[in-house]
Amino acid sequence: MKAGVGYDNSKDNISLGIKVAENAIENGNINTPSLVFAFCGGQVDYDKFFKGLQTVIGDKIPIIGGSAIGIITNDYLSYKGYPAGAAIIESDKLQHIVAAAEDLDKDEKTAGQKIAEKLSEGIDGKLMVIFYDSVKHAPTLTTPPIMNASPLLISGIQETFKSKLPIIGAGVIGDYDFSSTKQFCGSYVAEQSIVATLFGGSFEPYYRIMHGCTPQDGIYHTITKIKGPVVYELDKKPIVKIIDDKYGNRDWRKQVPVKRLSIGVNHGEKYGEYQEGNYVNRLITGTMPDGEGIVLFEPDLEEGTEILFMLRDSRKMIESARVNSVELMEEITTDGRKPALGLYIDCAGRTASFSDTTTEEASAVQKVFKQYNTPLLGFYSGVEIAPLLGNSKGLDWTGVLLVLAY
Repeated sequence: MKAGVGYDNSKDNISLGIKVAENAIENGNINTPSLVFAFCGGQVDYDKFFKGLQTVIGDKIPIIGGSAIGIITNDYLSYKGYPAGAAIIESDKLQHIVAAAEDLDKDEKTAGQKIAEKLSEGIDGKLMVIFYDSVKHAPTLTTPPIMNASPLLISGIQETFKSKLPIIGAGVIGDYDFSSTKQFCGSYVAEQSIVATLFGGSFEPYYRIMHGCTPQDGIYHTITKIKGPVVYELDKKPIVKIIDDKYGNRDWRKQVPVKRLSIGVNHGEKYGEYQEGNYVNRLITGTMPDGEGIVLFEPDLEEGTEILFMLRDSRKMIESARVNSVELMEEITTDGRKPALGLYIDCAGRTASFSDTTTEEASAVQKVFKQYNTPLLGFYSGVEIAPLLGNSKGLDWTGVLLVLAY
């Protein structure tokens, strides 16, 4: 198995696609491409970028991916200008089938079922990678953004697919304004879609979840009023007023999304020692215009759910990225395998500019992959998907690192 990663940041978007593809082929010494992961910033003309990629690799090689706030490679990290990146894989032993489904905004679960049906009659899979449109409805002057629900999408896949296997992927997003996104669906560009690839053959997937949020005070609260992604009350008290008291002011209400505070659910022992891998965090995308509730990135919580307020911890975030990257690569080496390609799906909230830090968290991942001389393609996402405690879930404020090894 061979892989090459290319990067460029050119305003001419057809040229951008051409340069990215040419760089990936040169860096990986690729002769016969079999599959392409590709992502580009929201300022890029997606159709022109896609056309530029196809100019180099042809129109028979599937391209999967889509929008991204920024791009991460071994040598580059950028979310300004026109960042774009691609990983081109060459292998006669890595089997894959690509499928896509549209109308995600109409019914996420049905879209998941359609994907599973298309892939069920294919190869004996070891891994499914999915990318989908994060944004159902962009925000307006009076309403926060509404997101497509990853829990419904994943349940549609899992209930229909014939075998249980890890699902890893992302809800793609192109900018911090929650503008409409695009997906690269193999041979075409679409929106409100999901594109999935089922992988099989003689390879092994390795993955880790990076965190960086810690409980703000360790106090559990119970959701007592919620509708969809909107939480109105905790412990029968208005949640917006509770958060006002935590901040000591109302300034946080102007943030879209809210920067430092999130909602966490502990899937481990309630009062046990803190284990970051047991927590699923939910981004607060904003407040309702009347101040009656907060809007979460995912509509998967319900009345009676116990939550904690979680704080971003930049130091823990960077350390988690470093430690998990090292441990994952050491695991691959111990198993007697060689890493061929790393795919890093990184929450857009973890950038230095959004986190108000001086160090890019993803630079810790870059350093590890340079040490192991392994190609790396990463991108900044809206939602990250990976197995957590046995079941694949949509995650927020996390980084998901996937390595294909042979």
